[in-house]
Amino acid sequence: MSKFQVAVVVGSLRKDSFNRKLATAIVKLAPAEFSFKQVQIGDLPLYNQDDDAHQAESVKRLKAEILAAQGLLFVTPEYNRSIPGVLKNAIDHASRPYGQNAWAGKPAAVLGVSTGAIGTAMAQQHLRNVLAYLDVPTLGQPEAFIQAKDELFDGDGNIGMASKKFLQNWIDRYVIWVKKHAG
Repeated sequence: MSKFQVAVVVGSLRKDSFNRKLATAIVKLAPAEFSFKQVQIGDLPLYNQDDDAHQAESVKRLKAEILAAQGLLFVTPEYNRSIPGVLKNAIDHASRPYGQNAWAGKPAAVLGVSTGAIGTAMAQQHLRNVLAYLDVPTLGQPEAFIQAKDELFDGDGNIGMASKKFLQNWIDRYVIWVKKHAG
């Protein structure tokens, strides 16, 4: 069993999303002592504070997976210069009810890919603001604003040679971050 388990939260529901593909590919660059699990967020009901006392099973599952992890990896697209609603919904669910924030203290990193020239810069900044409020220590550097280009992935879905050095450095820094902050 891996020493460090990381919950991967992909902010896209689309099966063939660039961000899901990035989430699947980048974890292959991590050392063997790390394992990664993409948590499901598409089945969560819309957050409603009235439901805090009786959370849905899907919410309980999400919270349990977050609590069991030693680290978090958020991989998000950018929708209208911010994070997707489905991602914000998941964040809200796992942080509630007040005083039962499953995210708190979990070392995290934020990553994303888009066809736009600035990648997911605005979504990442908005997500960092939310994570700061939730007491999630988030890797600040290196930032990774990735533009989806043909060379990003190879024919097998792995990180392509044109991006491998940069993303290997990124994941190496993330590994150090998790080891430093994991309880």
